[in-house]
Amino acid sequence: MLKHQDKSLLSVRNLTVGFQVGGVTLDAVRGIDLDVARGEVVGVVGESGSGKSVAMLACLGLVPRTARVAGSVRFQDKELVGMPQSEMRKLRGSRIGMIFQDPLSSLNPVLTIGSQIVEAIRLHQPGISRKQAYDRAVELLDLVSIPQPDRRVSQYPHEFSGGMRQRAMIAMAVANGPDLLIADEPTTALDVTVQAQVLEVLKSLRDRLGLGIVLITHDLGVVAGNVDRVAVIYSGRVVEAAEVGALFRDPRHPYTRGLLSSIPKLDEKRERLFSIEGTPPPLGRRPTGCAFHPRCIYAREVCLKEEPALRLAGASLSACHFADSLEQMPVHQAAAGPETTEVHQ
Repeated sequence: MLKHQDKSLLSVRNLTVGFQVGGVTLDAVRGIDLDVARGEVVGVVGESGSGKSVAMLACLGLVPRTARVAGSVRFQDKELVGMPQSEMRKLRGSRIGMIFQDPLSSLNPVLTIGSQIVEAIRLHQPGISRKQAYDRAVELLDLVSIPQPDRRVSQYPHEFSGGMRQRAMIAMAVANGPDLLIADEPTTALDVTVQAQVLEVLKSLRDRLGLGIVLITHDLGVVAGNVDRVAVIYSGRVVEAAEVGALFRDPRHPYTRGLLSSIPKLDEKRERLFSIEGTPPPLGRRPTGCAFHPRCIYAREVCLKEEPALRLAGASLSACHFADSLEQMPVHQAAAGPETTEVHQ
């Protein structure tokens, strides 16, 4: 992926993650590269099943023990792949924070929000008293803009709205002053107003605490205006990576173009929103050549036979054989769909 000019806080190189199924190893992640600098927000975008969450969980050693993880994941000059779990646990929740997808299932329903934050603090700061940790929990709830934090700290997860539960998860993730925050679909199932509030909290934390943030999402509309750089993942590998402005101005992969075409626009009237035909290939049945070619309206014979390498095209890195010529076809043409565009096979 395109590198930040500063020294990377997180540096992922050729990360692969495979799972044993019936005696066969199926690769869910296939050679991902990613860099995150301090104070930078990097968006990781892709459909469900693309491998984006698995890749980040593998970085933190949170995949099942039976998973095969290879490659390099360096955090502040420490290699995380192969690190003993005892050392990894010291990093998770202290130097690296994680916001999981579903706050309702991630929070313990029988413990108050405050007690869960206190537990996270005292686990990594054993010298702190319970009273100090409790006061810190109130400060954290205030930091993430939860109203009346001194009262809310004693409430249970079911007494919080969806957006407040997500902000409580953010408070827990930053409780010990991490350098890196990984947010896995933090706006899923939230209405657009609450989405904006949660994203604003993340941006505020980045500005105030200097966090490096990885924002995992399936929605390019969410990353617009909220991230610095974007990595688009399809079928377990990065297919396009660029500065966020360049990606929206001049996408160089058909999958990215399809995602952009599916975003509703206020200045366009359509009877039906565009969607990319088909579904991502399941593990074990990945097509030969480019994994996206069965769904691609630009596919040619070479796409069926050769998997394209990630290379520079325009201002992006793109894994498309025709990345240099895609700019000649406007993004809106992708909305025509496969019925009006012949796919040569």
